[in-house]
Amino acid sequence: MIALRDEAGFVDLRSYAAIGDGRTVALVALDGSIDWYPTPDLDSTPSFARLLDPDEGFIALAPTAEYSVERRYADGSNVLETTYTTATGSVRITDSLNTGVAGRLPWGELARRIDGLTGTVDMAWSVAPGSCFGTASPWLDGGTDGPVLRVDAVGLGIRGIDHGLKVSTGRSVEGAFTTSEGSRHLVAVVSTHDEPLPLPDPQTIDDGVDRTITNWQAWSDDFAYDGEYRHAVLRSALTLKLLLHSPSGSIAAAATTSLPESAMGGKNWDYRYAWVRDTAYTLHALTRVGLREEVHAAVSWLLKNLRAQRSDLEVFTRLNGDIPDATRRPDLTGWRNIGPVVDGNPAAGQLQLGVFGDVFDIVWQYVQAGHVLDPSTTRQLADLADLTCDIWHRRDAGMWELPEERHYVSSKLGCWNALRCAVLLSERGQLQGPVERWAAERDRIRDWVEEHGWSEERQSYVWYPGSTELDASILLHAMSGFDTGPRMSATIDALREELGAGPLLYRYSGMQEEEATFVACAYWAVSALVAVGRRDEAVDLMEELLPLANDVGIMSEMVDPSDDSFMGNLPQGLSHLALIVAALSLSGKA
Repeated sequence: MIALRDEAGFVDLRSYAAIGDGRTVALVALDGSIDWYPTPDLDSTPSFARLLDPDEGFIALAPTAEYSVERRYADGSNVLETTYTTATGSVRITDSLNTGVAGRLPWGELARRIDGLTGTVDMAWSVAPGSCFGTASPWLDGGTDGPVLRVDAVGLGIRGIDHGLKVSTGRSVEGAFTTSEGSRHLVAVVSTHDEPLPLPDPQTIDDGVDRTITNWQAWSDDFAYDGEYRHAVLRSALTLKLLLHSPSGSIAAAATTSLPESAMGGKNWDYRYAWVRDTAYTLHALTRVGLREEVHAAVSWLLKNLRAQRSDLEVFTRLNGDIPDATRRPDLTGWRNIGPVVDGNPAAGQLQLGVFGDVFDIVWQYVQAGHVLDPSTTRQLADLADLTCDIWHRRDAGMWELPEERHYVSSKLGCWNALRCAVLLSERGQLQGPVERWAAERDRIRDWVEEHGWSEERQSYVWYPGSTELDASILLHAMSGFDTGPRMSATIDALREELGAGPLLYRYSGMQEEEATFVACAYWAVSALVAVGRRDEAVDLMEELLPLANDVGIMSEMVDPSDDSFMGNLPQGLSHLALIVAALSLSGKA
């Protein structure tokens, strides 16, 4: 496998593997270049963003001669091992965002260990930060303890072992060295933001790589899933773990911004936020594979945010819980010159009725796992249930965050699920309020959907009343239990006939002309097939979908069915958690 960059300096999105430390994520290309690395947090403006513009910074490390490449994650970890083979020898690079003895380090520590395996290999490296989306100019702050690069408030200390340092006088630091059989080298970047910069002993950083692998493996050893497709499920769970922001407990929807959903551009969004919707689906998966700490942290973070917002439910927030700033469009080219680059997301402030169902579904899962709500939460939830009774009649932007507000059927079903869960919580003694009203409105929503959301002509649930257009998100309500009978089974067939492209699905009618297929929708179809009793078909579909991940199991938001290329942001949490839920469904554990 050879890693190739195009003339503009970009690589296929399939080229990227992800590493992380519980606070941010770095993307490593097959050619050894780290093209995406925000610090200190995932939603910070990145110092390294060649992913979106050739001039926006990278951390390169690779042989200087032509090579072939193979890679894998160290077993049970998010530490990447890449082996390069040249005509003269072979070398292994181990990439790690190091963790500490007691968890996340208070600084960023990106370690790149190089081990000579056979023969000799000439290696070259470079640390070249960009302009933080056009807001800063990097400069070299040479010190007696080693070079330091600064980009506005970000400090980047370069450390190494036998790394052939040649300090640049400009905006980057570089070096070169030659490996031999059994040799050990290290290139590391230590980072802080608006605070002093530690410069650890390089051997301590190198030791940290082994500790980080051990930390990840200890986490994986507690992974309580022994059903079908365990390897794929564990890899997806490890990928989702990269998107969990440990300082707050929030969960990012994806690790990147502005990767296009279409080769024509325009649909380029920032997903480095915590969506209530994505959090709900993620917790649905993580609860069922026995992850206790992450689930509690995410539930607590979400409920605290809800109390602060009162009845004005935000679709998403920043990872620290703040309301997102206004969207801006930096003057960057975009990946493969497909712009725009977007810092922010215009869906902020939309009314999405499905979010009510997401909130209650999270809480119901939490209580089902044997936990107890606090009095402040129960009062807030009772108020939200009352609000759901009133607000479900309104038009909204729908799950897909569309500019045109309609009576989307999936949105009504979200409200149905909210009131269903509210009644269940009341029956469990975890919620007090006018439960008779909640139950009555729940039933009214069912009646509305059965009357207005079903098309005899299409033999399918439709996108909104009066239309014959289809929406793949209806599949989620086979899993919610709204319908697992003949109507849902017929809807699955209609969706796959109209929106299908091989095993994949587009999101809704008309998207074949605007964007690639949405990976999560196809895995939702697996779970829906199981729910309606068509397990053999679900197995066949699962077997077709699993090979669509890249060589190390990473999935993007979308796949172009013409060539299976990745589109959209990555790693995409919704894709990975949909895989997990599909496997749970097939194993009878959903």
